[in-house]
Amino acid sequence: MAMGAPWAIPMTDTLDLLRLQQWLSPAFPIGGFAYSHGLEAAVVAGDVGDEATAEAWVSAVIGQGSGFADAVLLVSARRGGDIGELSDLAAALAASAERWAETSELGAAFARIAGETGVTVEPSPLPIAVGQATRTLALDDATVAASYLQSMAATLISAAVRFIPLGQGPGQRMQAALAPLCAQTAARAAETEPEAIATFAPAADLASMAHETQEVRIFRT
Repeated sequence: MAMGAPWAIPMTDTLDLLRLQQWLSPAFPIGGFAYSHGLEAAVVAGDVGDEATAEAWVSAVIGQGSGFADAVLLVSARRGGDIGELSDLAAALAASAERWAETSELGAAFARIAGETGVTVEPSPLPIAVGQATRTLALDDATVAASYLQSMAATLISAAVRFIPLGQGPGQRMQAALAPLCAQTAARAAETEPEAIATFAPAADLASMAHETQEVRIFRT
C-alpha cells in the first residue's frame, strides 16, 4: 500500500512548535499561577465580578495594555535586539513596582528552567527571555508572539476562574473568544518598533498599583 507523506508540516517546524508549546505551557514551572497582574485588586474593588467583566479586563490587557508591549519586546528580542536596552525599556513601561517584579521574577525563572532544556537565556523580563529562547525556532514572529499572548491570557483567565470565582466552562469560553485578539495583537506587534510602543489600559495599571497596598492578598501581584 502506498504511503503518503506523514507530515503536512516539515519535521523541524513541528518540533519547534512543540518546543514553543512546552515553554509557554502552564506546566512550565515558572510560577505564573501565583500572579494576577492586578486582577485581584480589580475583583476586590468590584470592577471585575463575572465572565463578561473578566473577559473585557483581559481583552484590554492583551490588546491595549502590557500584552501588546510584551509582544513588541518579545519580537525585538527574537530579532537580536540589545537585551540590556530592551530590559530598561520594559522597566520604564512597567506601571507599578509589582508589575516590574512580576515580569522580572518570571523572566528569571524562565531563563533558569529553559537552561535545563539546553537553551541559554540571559535573565531578563519575561517577554525578552522568551524572545531570546525562541530565536532559533523555525517559526515566524507573529506566531510566537500570538502563542505568548494566548499563554498570558490563559494565566489571567485562570486567576479569574479561581478568585471571582468562575467555572471552568466560562474560562474556556473566554479563552476561545480572546484567540482572535491574541492573533491580531501579535500581528500588530510584529510590525511595531520598541520605541513606538503605546499602551492604554489605565484601569489595569491602577489596579496593579492598588494591589501593592492591599492588606489581604492571595496573589503576588
